[in-house]
Amino acid sequence: MNYEKRPIEAMILVGGRGTRLQSAVPDRPKPMANVAGRPFLEWLLISLYQQGVRKVILCTGYMGEIVEAYFGDGKKWNLQVYYSHETIPLGTGGAIRNALDLIQGNSFFVLNGDSYCRFALDSMEKNHYSKSALATMWLLKMDDCSRYGSVILDDKGVVVSFSEKSSAKGAGLINAGIYLLERKLIEPIAKDRMISIEREIFPHIVGKGLTAVVGNGVFVDIGTPESYASAERILATDFTDLLKKI
Repeated sequence: MNYEKRPIEAMILVGGRGTRLQSAVPDRPKPMANVAGRPFLEWLLISLYQQGVRKVILCTGYMGEIVEAYFGDGKKWNLQVYYSHETIPLGTGGAIRNALDLIQGNSFFVLNGDSYCRFALDSMEKNHYSKSALATMWLLKMDDCSRYGSVILDDKGVVVSFSEKSSAKGAGLINAGIYLLERKLIEPIAKDRMISIEREIFPHIVGKGLTAVVGNGVFVDIGTPESYASAERILATDFTDLLKKI
């Protein structure tokens, strides 16, 4: 498959209520929190554009109208932006399933709208297609995996163990919330079903098509007031090159 020439489609999950962050950002959905003069979500769109993505589906929920009013059709960012709105919380897997009709290809990227790390979509594609994977995750090394869960790989980059947000502390690899998925993995999910892809889908394909790529660099999660407060300082360095291009 000539993946380098195919259109790259991506979904961003922006439907969460973000209750832990509401004390700091009470008037907007979490991904619209201001970081370095822009909504956090805007930085994600910019980073996707820089890697060749031209079509993005925003999976909205709580205060989704604020997201849609700001980004519109995406022309300002040279993107085609579409919306899949959930009226009730559906979890990550349910949100992806409900947006699947907006995806044209057999594979697509998914990002969490409240976290950022430096990622390489081309590396994920090369790994994914060379292994005929159902799902490929982007991982990062972390001194303490307890908040994020941990992933164990074999020497070929195949996931042999996946644990979502366990209480066990210690260094290891964490799930960075960036995925390359096959349509056939998501299609069997019933529409409007609440389901977590991390808790209810990935564990069942360990050893059956779940692979990963390990990256490096900072990881920014704006899920709590404390992590949100540090986001601008952390992102300042990582987005220096992007700021020069926009």
